[in-house]
Amino acid sequence: MPPGRAARRGVLWVPDWPVAAAVAEGVADPQVPVAVHDNRGVLVASAPARAAGVRRGMRRRSAQQLCPELVLLPTDPVRDARAFEPLVQAVETVVAEVEVVRPGMVVFLARGPVRHVGSEEGLAELLVGTVATETGAECQVGLGDGLLTAMLAARAGVLVPAGPETTAAFLGGQDVGALALAASTRQADAETAELVDLLRRLGLRTLGAFARLETGDVAARFGTRGLLAHRLARGLDARPSAARRPEDDVLAATELDPPAARADVAAFAARALAEQLTERMLRRGVLCARLQVTARTEDGNELVRTWSLDGAPTAAELTDRVRWQLEGWLAGRSGRAPSAPLTHLELAAQEVSPAGAVQDGLWGRSLRGQVQAGRAALRVQGLLGAEGVLVPVLQGGRDPRSAARLVAWGDDPAPLRRPDAPWPGQVPAPWPATVPSDPVPVGLVDAAGATVRVDARGRTSAVPARVVVPAPERPEGPAPVAAGEYPLLAWAGPWPVTERWWSAEGRRRAYLQVVPDGAPALLLAVERGAWQVEGVYD
Repeated sequence: MPPGRAARRGVLWVPDWPVAAAVAEGVADPQVPVAVHDNRGVLVASAPARAAGVRRGMRRRSAQQLCPELVLLPTDPVRDARAFEPLVQAVETVVAEVEVVRPGMVVFLARGPVRHVGSEEGLAELLVGTVATETGAECQVGLGDGLLTAMLAARAGVLVPAGPETTAAFLGGQDVGALALAASTRQADAETAELVDLLRRLGLRTLGAFARLETGDVAARFGTRGLLAHRLARGLDARPSAARRPEDDVLAATELDPPAARADVAAFAARALAEQLTERMLRRGVLCARLQVTARTEDGNELVRTWSLDGAPTAAELTDRVRWQLEGWLAGRSGRAPSAPLTHLELAAQEVSPAGAVQDGLWGRSLRGQVQAGRAALRVQGLLGAEGVLVPVLQGGRDPRSAARLVAWGDDPAPLRRPDAPWPGQVPAPWPATVPSDPVPVGLVDAAGATVRVDARGRTSAVPARVVVPAPERPEGPAPVAAGEYPLLAWAGPWPVTERWWSAEGRRRAYLQVVPDGAPALLLAVERGAWQVEGVYD
Protein backbone atom coordinates (compact mmCIF):
# COMPACT_ATOMS: atom_id res chain seq x y z
CA MET A 1 0.00 0.00 0.00
CA PRO A 2 1.48 3.38 -0.94
CA PRO A 3 2.53 5.66 1.92
CA GLY A 4 -0.22 7.99 3.10
CA ARG A 5 -2.97 5.75 1.73
CA ALA A 6 -5.54 3.99 3.89
CA ALA A 7 -6.41 0.34 3.57
CA ARG A 8 -9.45 -0.48 1.47
CA ARG A 9 -12.11 -1.58 3.94
CA GLY A 10 -15.61 -2.92 3.81
CA VAL A 11 -18.33 -2.46 6.40
CA LEU A 12 -21.55 -4.42 6.74
CA TRP A 13 -24.19 -2.57 8.71
CA VAL A 14 -27.68 -3.62 9.79
CA PRO A 15 -29.94 -0.56 10.25
CA ASP A 16 -31.86 -0.35 13.53
CA TRP A 17 -30.06 -3.41 14.85
CA PRO A 18 -31.38 -3.26 18.45
CA VAL A 19 -34.91 -3.44 17.02
CA ALA A 20 -33.92 -6.19 14.59
CA ALA A 21 -32.34 -8.13 17.48
CA ALA A 22 -35.53 -7.82 19.53
CA VAL A 23 -37.51 -9.16 16.56
CA ALA A 24 -35.03 -12.02 16.06
CA GLU A 25 -35.34 -12.93 19.75
CA GLY A 26 -39.14 -12.91 19.56
CA VAL A 27 -39.46 -9.92 21.89
CA ALA A 28 -41.05 -7.61 19.31
CA ASP A 29 -43.42 -7.90 16.36
CA PRO A 30 -41.92 -6.53 13.12
CA GLN A 31 -45.32 -5.17 12.05
CA VAL A 32 -45.77 -3.08 15.20
CA PRO A 33 -44.01 0.26 15.85
CA VAL A 34 -41.09 -0.49 18.19
CA ALA A 35 -38.50 1.73 19.88
CA VAL A 36 -35.55 0.86 22.11
CA HIS A 37 -34.79 3.30 24.92
CA ASP A 38 -32.30 3.72 27.77
CA ASN A 39 -34.59 5.57 30.25
CA ARG A 40 -33.22 8.88 28.99
CA GLY A 41 -34.74 8.73 25.54
CA VAL A 42 -35.23 6.75 22.36
CA LEU A 43 -32.08 5.13 21.00
CA VAL A 44 -33.47 3.35 17.94
CA ALA A 45 -36.91 3.35 16.30
CA SER A 46 -38.26 0.89 13.76
CA ALA A 47 -39.46 2.03 10.33
CA PRO A 48 -43.17 2.03 11.35
CA ALA A 49 -42.28 4.08 14.44
CA ARG A 50 -40.29 6.59 12.37
CA ALA A 51 -43.21 6.88 9.98
CA ALA A 52 -45.32 7.97 12.96
CA GLY A 53 -42.76 10.66 13.86
CA VAL A 54 -40.67 8.88 16.51
CA ARG A 55 -37.04 9.98 16.36
CA ARG A 56 -33.78 9.14 18.11
CA GLY A 57 -33.24 11.15 21.28
CA MET A 58 -36.96 11.78 21.76
CA ARG A 59 -38.31 11.37 25.27
CA ARG A 60 -40.46 8.32 25.85
CA ARG A 61 -43.55 10.33 26.75
CA SER A 62 -43.27 12.43 23.60
CA ALA A 63 -42.80 9.30 21.48
CA GLN A 64 -45.89 7.68 22.99
CA GLN A 65 -47.92 10.83 22.35
CA LEU A 66 -46.98 10.71 18.68
CA CYS A 67 -47.52 6.95 18.41
CA PRO A 68 -49.87 5.57 21.12
CA GLU A 69 -49.40 1.97 19.90
CA LEU A 70 -45.61 2.25 20.22
CA VAL A 71 -43.93 -0.69 21.99
CA LEU A 72 -41.04 0.53 24.17
CA LEU A 73 -38.24 -1.93 24.95
CA PRO A 74 -35.32 -1.27 27.31
CA THR A 75 -31.88 -1.46 25.76
CA ASP A 76 -30.17 -4.85 26.17
CA PRO A 77 -26.58 -5.12 24.84
CA VAL A 78 -26.48 -8.84 25.65
CA ARG A 79 -29.54 -9.47 23.51
CA ASP A 80 -28.06 -7.41 20.67
CA ALA A 81 -24.77 -9.34 20.73
CA ARG A 82 -26.42 -12.74 21.15
CA ALA A 83 -28.68 -12.21 18.14
CA PHE A 84 -25.81 -10.81 16.06
CA GLU A 85 -23.59 -13.92 16.22
CA PRO A 86 -25.53 -15.88 13.52
CA LEU A 87 -25.18 -12.90 11.19
CA VAL A 88 -21.41 -12.70 11.76
CA GLN A 89 -21.13 -16.41 11.01
CA ALA A 90 -23.03 -15.82 7.75
CA VAL A 91 -20.57 -13.07 6.80
CA GLU A 92 -17.67 -15.44 7.52
CA THR A 93 -18.87 -17.76 4.77
CA VAL A 94 -17.93 -14.98 2.33
CA VAL A 95 -15.13 -13.08 4.12
CA ALA A 96 -12.45 -14.99 5.99
CA GLU A 97 -11.56 -12.43 8.68
CA VAL A 98 -14.08 -10.00 10.11
CA GLU A 99 -14.00 -7.71 13.14
CA VAL A 100 -17.08 -6.83 15.15
CA VAL A 101 -17.15 -3.10 15.82
CA ARG A 102 -20.42 -3.30 17.74
CA PRO A 103 -23.53 -5.49 17.45
CA GLY A 104 -24.99 -4.56 14.08
CA MET A 105 -21.70 -3.64 12.38
CA VAL A 106 -18.68 -5.62 11.16
CA VAL A 107 -15.60 -4.43 9.29
CA PHE A 108 -13.15 -6.32 7.07
CA LEU A 109 -10.26 -5.70 4.71
CA ALA A 110 -11.73 -5.66 1.22
CA ARG A 111 -8.76 -6.43 -1.02
CA GLY A 112 -8.75 -10.23 -0.63
CA PRO A 113 -12.52 -10.83 -0.81
CA VAL A 114 -12.84 -8.53 -3.84
CA ARG A 115 -10.15 -10.50 -5.69
CA HIS A 116 -11.91 -13.75 -4.83
CA VAL A 117 -15.37 -12.58 -5.94
CA GLY A 118 -14.19 -10.53 -8.89
CA SER A 119 -15.55 -7.05 -8.18
CA GLU A 120 -16.61 -4.80 -5.32
CA GLU A 121 -20.19 -4.74 -6.60
CA GLY A 122 -20.26 -8.52 -6.67
CA LEU A 123 -18.89 -8.74 -3.13
CA ALA A 124 -21.54 -6.34 -1.79
CA GLU A 125 -24.35 -8.22 -3.53
CA LEU A 126 -23.04 -11.57 -2.29
CA LEU A 127 -22.85 -10.35 1.32
CA VAL A 128 -26.33 -8.83 1.28
CA GLY A 129 -27.80 -11.95 -0.30
CA THR A 130 -26.00 -14.36 2.04
CA VAL A 131 -27.08 -12.51 5.17
CA ALA A 132 -30.69 -12.25 3.96
CA THR A 133 -30.81 -15.96 3.07
CA GLU A 134 -29.20 -17.32 6.24
CA THR A 135 -30.57 -14.91 8.85
CA GLY A 136 -33.43 -12.98 7.26
CA ALA A 137 -31.84 -9.65 8.17
CA GLU A 138 -31.62 -6.73 5.77
CA CYS A 139 -28.17 -5.15 5.70
CA GLN A 140 -26.16 -2.57 3.78
CA VAL A 141 -22.57 -2.86 2.60
CA GLY A 142 -20.17 -0.02 1.92
CA LEU A 143 -16.55 0.05 0.76
CA GLY A 144 -14.10 2.88 1.00
CA ASP A 145 -10.55 3.96 1.82
CA GLY A 146 -10.24 4.07 5.60
CA LEU A 147 -12.55 3.00 8.39
CA LEU A 148 -14.73 6.11 8.64
CA THR A 149 -15.21 6.27 4.86
CA ALA A 150 -16.36 2.64 4.81
CA MET A 151 -18.72 3.19 7.75
CA LEU A 152 -20.39 6.19 6.13
CA ALA A 153 -20.52 4.34 2.82
CA ALA A 154 -22.33 1.43 4.49
CA ARG A 155 -24.88 3.78 6.04
CA ALA A 156 -25.47 5.28 2.60
CA GLY A 157 -25.32 1.88 0.85
CA VAL A 158 -22.67 3.01 -1.66
CA LEU A 159 -19.22 2.00 -2.82
CA VAL A 160 -16.82 4.93 -2.70
CA PRO A 161 -14.24 4.64 -5.53
CA ALA A 162 -10.65 4.24 -4.40
CA GLY A 163 -8.40 7.27 -4.38
CA PRO A 164 -7.75 10.32 -2.18
CA GLU A 165 -9.75 12.67 -4.43
CA THR A 166 -12.97 10.64 -4.41
CA THR A 167 -12.59 9.91 -0.69
CA ALA A 168 -12.13 13.61 0.12
CA ALA A 169 -15.14 14.51 -2.02
CA PHE A 170 -17.28 11.91 -0.23
CA LEU A 171 -16.21 12.91 3.27
CA GLY A 172 -16.00 16.65 2.75
CA GLY A 173 -19.69 17.45 3.23
CA GLN A 174 -20.31 15.04 6.10
CA ASP A 175 -21.10 16.46 9.53
CA VAL A 176 -18.28 16.23 12.09
CA GLY A 177 -20.67 14.23 14.28
CA ALA A 178 -19.88 11.27 12.01
CA LEU A 179 -16.58 10.90 13.90
CA ALA A 180 -18.57 9.25 16.71
CA LEU A 181 -19.20 6.22 14.46
CA ALA A 182 -15.58 5.10 14.84
CA ALA A 183 -15.62 5.27 18.67
CA SER A 184 -16.12 1.85 20.28
CA THR A 185 -15.23 2.43 23.95
CA ARG A 186 -16.71 4.73 26.57
CA GLN A 187 -13.52 6.78 26.80
CA ALA A 188 -13.30 7.23 23.03
CA ASP A 189 -17.01 8.04 22.82
CA ALA A 190 -16.77 10.70 25.54
CA GLU A 191 -13.60 12.26 24.11
CA THR A 192 -15.07 12.30 20.60
CA ALA A 193 -18.28 13.94 21.83
CA GLU A 194 -16.23 16.70 23.50
CA LEU A 195 -14.15 17.14 20.35
CA VAL A 196 -17.22 17.35 18.10
CA ASP A 197 -18.82 19.93 20.38
CA LEU A 198 -15.64 22.01 20.33
CA LEU A 199 -15.31 21.79 16.55
CA ARG A 200 -18.87 22.98 16.07
CA ARG A 201 -18.34 25.91 18.43
CA LEU A 202 -15.25 26.84 16.40
CA GLY A 203 -17.30 26.79 13.20
CA LEU A 204 -15.76 23.55 11.84
CA ARG A 205 -19.03 21.76 11.15
CA THR A 206 -17.98 19.42 8.34
CA LEU A 207 -15.28 16.80 7.98
CA GLY A 208 -13.90 18.71 5.02
CA ALA A 209 -13.39 21.87 7.06
CA PHE A 210 -11.70 19.88 9.81
CA ALA A 211 -9.52 17.96 7.33
CA ARG A 212 -8.17 21.19 5.81
CA LEU A 213 -6.47 22.15 9.08
CA GLU A 214 -2.72 21.65 9.32
CA THR A 215 -1.70 18.55 11.26
CA GLY A 216 0.59 20.52 13.54
CA ASP A 217 -2.21 22.95 14.42
CA VAL A 218 -4.54 20.04 15.18
CA ALA A 219 -1.97 18.41 17.46
CA ALA A 220 -1.35 21.64 19.35
CA ARG A 221 -5.03 22.50 19.80
CA PHE A 222 -6.86 19.15 20.06
CA GLY A 223 -4.26 16.65 21.30
CA THR A 224 -4.11 12.93 20.56
CA ARG A 225 -7.84 12.42 20.10
CA GLY A 226 -7.92 15.33 17.69
CA LEU A 227 -5.06 13.82 15.67
CA LEU A 228 -6.84 10.47 15.39
CA ALA A 229 -10.06 12.20 14.32
CA HIS A 230 -8.14 14.36 11.85
CA ARG A 231 -6.75 11.26 10.14
CA LEU A 232 -10.24 9.78 9.92
CA ALA A 233 -11.60 13.02 8.46
CA ARG A 234 -8.88 12.89 5.78
CA GLY A 235 -9.90 9.37 4.79
CA LEU A 236 -6.92 7.67 6.47
CA ASP A 237 -6.76 4.96 9.08
CA ALA A 238 -6.80 6.16 12.68
CA ARG A 239 -3.19 5.02 13.09
CA PRO A 240 -0.63 4.85 10.31
CA SER A 241 0.35 1.35 9.23
CA ALA A 242 3.75 0.13 10.39
CA ALA A 243 6.20 -1.98 8.44
CA ARG A 244 6.49 -4.33 11.41
CA ARG A 245 4.44 -4.94 14.50
CA PRO A 246 6.05 -2.84 17.25
CA GLU A 247 4.63 -4.82 20.18
CA ASP A 248 3.79 -8.47 20.74
CA ASP A 249 0.24 -9.51 21.51
CA VAL A 250 -0.76 -9.58 25.17
CA LEU A 251 -2.36 -12.88 26.18
CA ALA A 252 -4.44 -14.13 29.10
CA ALA A 253 -5.85 -17.66 29.22
CA THR A 254 -7.59 -19.97 31.67
CA GLU A 255 -8.87 -23.52 31.83
CA LEU A 256 -12.56 -23.98 32.60
CA ASP A 257 -12.92 -26.76 35.15
CA PRO A 258 -15.62 -28.00 35.15
CA PRO A 259 -16.34 -27.27 31.47
CA ALA A 260 -18.84 -24.46 30.86
CA ALA A 261 -21.95 -25.15 28.83
CA ARG A 262 -23.76 -21.94 29.83
CA ALA A 263 -22.75 -18.35 29.23
CA ASP A 264 -23.37 -17.24 32.81
CA VAL A 265 -20.95 -19.90 34.09
CA ALA A 266 -18.22 -18.92 31.64
CA ALA A 267 -18.79 -15.22 32.34
CA PHE A 268 -17.25 -15.50 35.83
CA ALA A 269 -14.00 -16.78 34.33
CA ALA A 270 -14.20 -14.14 31.60
CA ARG A 271 -14.38 -11.33 34.16
CA ALA A 272 -11.23 -12.46 35.96
CA LEU A 273 -9.50 -13.02 32.63
CA ALA A 274 -10.35 -9.54 31.34
CA GLU A 275 -9.01 -8.00 34.54
CA GLN A 276 -5.81 -10.03 34.15
CA LEU A 277 -5.40 -8.89 30.54
CA THR A 278 -5.95 -5.25 31.51
CA GLU A 279 -3.40 -5.50 34.29
CA ARG A 280 -0.80 -6.99 31.93
CA MET A 281 -1.34 -4.22 29.39
CA LEU A 282 -1.10 -1.66 32.18
CA ARG A 283 2.24 -3.10 33.36
CA ARG A 284 3.60 -3.05 29.81
CA GLY A 285 2.20 0.42 29.17
CA VAL A 286 0.36 -0.52 25.98
CA LEU A 287 -3.08 -0.27 24.39
CA CYS A 288 -4.75 -2.60 21.90
CA ALA A 289 -6.93 -1.98 18.86
CA ARG A 290 -8.41 -5.49 18.66
CA LEU A 291 -9.56 -8.11 21.16
CA GLN A 292 -9.55 -11.71 20.00
CA VAL A 293 -11.67 -14.17 21.98
CA THR A 294 -10.76 -17.85 21.57
CA ALA A 295 -12.59 -20.78 23.14
CA ARG A 296 -11.89 -24.52 22.86
CA THR A 297 -14.42 -27.27 23.50
CA GLU A 298 -14.10 -30.69 25.07
CA ASP A 299 -13.91 -32.38 21.67
CA GLY A 300 -11.06 -30.11 20.46
CA ASN A 301 -12.99 -27.63 18.30
CA GLU A 302 -11.98 -23.98 18.42
CA LEU A 303 -14.12 -20.85 18.24
CA VAL A 304 -12.54 -17.48 17.43
CA ARG A 305 -14.01 -14.00 17.21
CA THR A 306 -12.32 -10.59 16.96
CA TRP A 307 -13.73 -7.32 18.31
CA SER A 308 -12.52 -3.91 17.18
CA LEU A 309 -11.56 -1.42 19.91
CA ASP A 310 -10.78 2.27 20.01
CA GLY A 311 -9.13 4.17 22.83
CA ALA A 312 -8.21 2.58 26.15
CA PRO A 313 -10.78 -0.12 27.01
CA THR A 314 -11.36 -0.79 30.69
CA ALA A 315 -11.53 -4.26 32.22
CA ALA A 316 -15.32 -3.86 32.39
CA GLU A 317 -15.51 -3.09 28.66
CA LEU A 318 -13.34 -6.09 27.81
CA THR A 319 -15.54 -8.21 30.07
CA ASP A 320 -18.65 -6.97 28.27
CA ARG A 321 -17.33 -8.03 24.88
CA VAL A 322 -16.25 -11.44 26.11
CA ARG A 323 -19.61 -11.93 27.85
CA TRP A 324 -21.48 -10.87 24.71
CA GLN A 325 -19.43 -13.27 22.63
CA LEU A 326 -20.03 -16.16 25.03
CA GLU A 327 -23.75 -15.41 24.90
CA GLY A 328 -23.59 -15.50 21.12
CA TRP A 329 -21.87 -18.88 21.14
CA LEU A 330 -23.68 -20.58 24.00
CA ALA A 331 -27.23 -19.18 23.86
CA GLY A 332 -28.41 -21.80 21.36
CA ARG A 333 -29.23 -19.35 18.54
CA SER A 334 -25.89 -19.59 16.79
CA GLY A 335 -25.81 -21.29 13.44
CA ARG A 336 -22.60 -23.03 14.53
CA ALA A 337 -23.01 -23.53 18.25
CA PRO A 338 -20.19 -25.18 20.25
CA SER A 339 -20.19 -28.94 19.73
CA ALA A 340 -19.36 -29.50 23.41
CA PRO A 341 -18.89 -27.47 26.63
CA LEU A 342 -16.00 -25.01 26.73
CA THR A 343 -12.81 -26.11 28.45
CA HIS A 344 -10.43 -23.27 27.54
CA LEU A 345 -10.85 -19.51 27.19
CA GLU A 346 -8.18 -17.15 25.88
CA LEU A 347 -8.07 -13.41 25.32
CA ALA A 348 -5.50 -11.78 23.04
CA ALA A 349 -4.92 -8.03 22.83
CA GLN A 350 -3.83 -7.43 19.23
CA GLU A 351 -2.46 -4.47 17.29
CA VAL A 352 -0.73 -3.39 20.47
CA SER A 353 0.81 0.09 20.61
CA PRO A 354 2.56 2.09 23.36
CA ALA A 355 0.20 3.95 25.64
CA GLY A 356 2.56 6.89 25.89
CA ALA A 357 0.83 8.50 22.95
CA VAL A 358 -2.43 8.63 24.87
CA GLN A 359 -3.04 12.09 26.23
CA ASP A 360 -3.63 12.39 29.98
CA GLY A 361 -6.80 13.88 31.33
CA LEU A 362 -7.06 17.58 32.10
CA TRP A 363 -5.91 17.00 35.68
CA GLY A 364 -3.21 14.42 34.87
CA ARG A 365 -3.01 10.66 35.21
CA SER A 366 -5.25 8.61 37.47
CA LEU A 367 -3.76 8.19 40.92
CA ARG A 368 -2.32 4.84 41.90
CA GLY A 369 -4.98 4.46 44.60
CA GLN A 370 -7.74 4.99 42.05
CA VAL A 371 -6.35 2.25 39.81
CA GLN A 372 -6.00 -0.14 42.74
CA ALA A 373 -9.52 0.65 43.94
CA GLY A 374 -10.85 -0.09 40.47
CA ARG A 375 -9.12 -3.47 40.40
CA ALA A 376 -10.46 -4.33 43.85
CA ALA A 377 -13.99 -3.42 42.77
CA LEU A 378 -13.70 -5.70 39.74
CA ARG A 379 -12.52 -8.57 41.95
CA VAL A 380 -15.49 -8.10 44.27
CA GLN A 381 -17.81 -8.04 41.28
CA GLY A 382 -16.32 -11.33 40.14
CA LEU A 383 -17.29 -12.84 43.51
CA LEU A 384 -20.66 -11.17 44.11
CA GLY A 385 -21.86 -10.36 40.62
CA ALA A 386 -22.14 -7.06 38.75
CA GLU A 387 -24.65 -5.61 41.25
CA GLY A 388 -22.30 -6.33 44.16
CA VAL A 389 -20.45 -3.02 43.70
CA LEU A 390 -22.54 0.10 43.10
CA VAL A 391 -21.48 3.72 42.66
CA PRO A 392 -23.69 6.83 42.95
CA VAL A 393 -24.43 9.10 40.01
CA LEU A 394 -25.95 12.54 40.49
CA GLN A 395 -28.89 13.39 38.27
CA GLY A 396 -31.85 15.76 38.15
CA GLY A 397 -34.64 15.52 40.71
CA ARG A 398 -36.77 17.39 43.20
CA ASP A 399 -35.44 15.70 46.32
CA PRO A 400 -32.11 14.15 47.41
CA ARG A 401 -33.36 10.57 47.02
CA SER A 402 -34.43 10.92 43.37
CA ALA A 403 -31.29 12.93 42.52
CA ALA A 404 -28.97 10.00 43.22
CA ARG A 405 -28.81 6.88 41.06
CA LEU A 406 -26.82 3.74 41.83
CA VAL A 407 -25.15 1.98 38.90
CA ALA A 408 -22.95 -1.10 38.78
CA TRP A 409 -19.21 -0.44 38.79
CA GLY A 410 -17.97 -0.25 35.21
CA ASP A 411 -21.37 0.65 33.70
CA ASP A 412 -21.94 3.97 32.02
CA PRO A 413 -22.23 6.50 34.91
CA ALA A 414 -24.65 8.68 32.98
CA PRO A 415 -27.60 10.43 34.63
CA LEU A 416 -31.06 9.43 33.45
CA ARG A 417 -32.38 12.95 34.05
CA ARG A 418 -30.63 16.22 33.26
CA PRO A 419 -29.13 17.78 36.42
CA ASP A 420 -29.20 21.25 34.87
CA ALA A 421 -32.88 21.15 33.88
CA PRO A 422 -35.36 23.27 35.87
CA TRP A 423 -37.07 21.30 38.64
CA PRO A 424 -40.07 23.30 39.94
CA GLY A 425 -40.85 22.44 43.55
CA GLN A 426 -37.31 21.28 44.27
CA VAL A 427 -36.36 21.07 47.96
CA PRO A 428 -34.33 24.23 48.70
CA ALA A 429 -30.61 24.10 49.37
CA PRO A 430 -28.65 23.02 51.22
CA TRP A 431 -29.36 19.34 50.60
CA PRO A 432 -28.46 16.78 53.28
CA ALA A 433 -25.08 15.09 53.15
CA THR A 434 -26.45 11.64 54.03
CA VAL A 435 -29.50 9.97 52.48
CA PRO A 436 -30.55 6.68 54.16
CA SER A 437 -30.84 3.73 51.81
CA ASP A 438 -34.41 3.30 53.09
CA PRO A 439 -36.50 6.11 54.62
CA VAL A 440 -36.56 6.05 58.44
CA PRO A 441 -40.11 6.39 59.87
CA VAL A 442 -40.41 9.03 62.61
CA GLY A 443 -43.09 11.01 64.36
CA LEU A 444 -43.47 14.79 64.28
CA VAL A 445 -45.71 16.10 67.08
CA ASP A 446 -46.80 19.41 68.52
CA ALA A 447 -46.57 20.57 72.13
CA ALA A 448 -49.70 18.59 73.03
CA GLY A 449 -48.31 15.37 71.51
CA ALA A 450 -50.60 15.36 68.46
CA THR A 451 -49.20 14.46 65.05
CA VAL A 452 -48.45 17.48 62.92
CA ARG A 453 -50.25 17.33 59.58
CA VAL A 454 -49.84 19.27 56.34
CA ASP A 455 -52.93 20.17 54.30
CA ALA A 456 -53.28 20.47 50.54
CA ARG A 457 -52.30 24.16 50.69
CA GLY A 458 -49.02 23.37 52.46
CA ARG A 459 -50.07 24.60 55.90
CA THR A 460 -49.15 22.77 59.11
CA SER A 461 -51.89 21.87 61.59
CA ALA A 462 -49.74 23.08 64.52
CA VAL A 463 -46.25 24.26 65.40
CA PRO A 464 -43.85 21.27 65.39
CA ALA A 465 -42.36 20.71 68.85
CA ARG A 466 -40.65 17.29 68.95
CA VAL A 467 -39.30 14.56 66.66
CA VAL A 468 -39.89 11.01 67.89
CA VAL A 469 -37.49 8.39 66.49
CA PRO A 470 -38.65 4.83 67.32
CA ALA A 471 -36.18 2.00 67.85
CA PRO A 472 -35.80 -0.15 64.69
CA GLU A 473 -37.41 -3.57 64.77
CA ARG A 474 -34.41 -5.27 63.18
CA PRO A 475 -31.24 -3.17 63.43
CA GLU A 476 -29.01 -3.54 60.36
CA GLY A 477 -25.94 -1.39 60.87
CA PRO A 478 -25.78 2.04 62.52
CA ALA A 479 -28.99 4.08 62.35
CA PRO A 480 -28.79 7.60 60.83
CA VAL A 481 -30.53 8.95 63.96
CA ALA A 482 -30.48 7.28 67.37
CA ALA A 483 -33.85 6.31 68.82
CA GLY A 484 -35.34 8.85 71.20
CA GLU A 485 -37.50 11.96 71.54
CA TYR A 486 -35.86 15.24 70.54
CA PRO A 487 -37.25 18.74 71.15
CA LEU A 488 -36.90 21.07 68.19
CA LEU A 489 -34.67 24.13 68.27
CA ALA A 490 -35.78 25.38 64.85
CA TRP A 491 -37.71 24.28 61.79
CA ALA A 492 -38.42 25.54 58.25
CA GLY A 493 -41.04 24.71 55.68
CA PRO A 494 -43.10 22.90 54.68
CA TRP A 495 -42.48 22.66 50.94
CA PRO A 496 -45.31 20.74 49.25
CA VAL A 497 -44.50 18.77 46.09
CA THR A 498 -47.07 17.23 43.76
CA GLU A 499 -45.74 15.06 40.92
CA ARG A 500 -47.63 13.54 37.98
CA TRP A 501 -50.97 14.75 39.36
CA TRP A 502 -52.64 13.81 36.06
CA SER A 503 -51.93 10.06 36.38
CA ALA A 504 -52.49 7.19 38.81
CA GLU A 505 -48.74 7.31 39.57
CA GLY A 506 -49.06 10.81 41.03
CA ARG A 507 -47.50 11.56 44.44
CA ARG A 508 -48.25 14.34 46.93
CA ARG A 509 -45.86 14.98 49.78
CA ALA A 510 -44.27 17.81 51.76
CA TYR A 511 -40.78 18.39 53.12
CA LEU A 512 -39.70 20.01 56.39
CA GLN A 513 -36.25 20.91 57.69
CA VAL A 514 -35.85 20.54 61.46
CA VAL A 515 -33.00 21.09 63.95
CA PRO A 516 -33.47 18.74 66.95
CA ASP A 517 -31.73 19.29 70.28
CA GLY A 518 -29.13 16.51 70.68
CA ALA A 519 -29.31 15.18 67.08
CA PRO A 520 -28.15 16.38 63.64
CA ALA A 521 -30.45 18.48 61.50
CA LEU A 522 -32.92 16.41 59.48
CA LEU A 523 -34.89 16.64 56.26
CA LEU A 524 -38.33 15.14 56.93
CA ALA A 525 -41.02 14.22 54.43
CA VAL A 526 -44.69 13.49 55.01
CA GLU A 527 -46.75 11.39 52.62
CA ARG A 528 -50.27 10.12 53.37
CA GLY A 529 -49.93 11.33 56.94
CA ALA A 530 -46.71 9.41 57.74
CA TRP A 531 -43.42 11.23 58.50
CA GLN A 532 -39.99 9.85 57.62
CA VAL A 533 -36.35 10.95 57.54
CA GLU A 534 -35.23 11.64 53.98
CA GLY A 535 -31.79 13.05 54.81
CA VAL A 536 -29.36 13.93 57.58
CA TYR A 537 -27.36 17.18 57.65
CA ASP A 538 -24.19 15.73 59.21
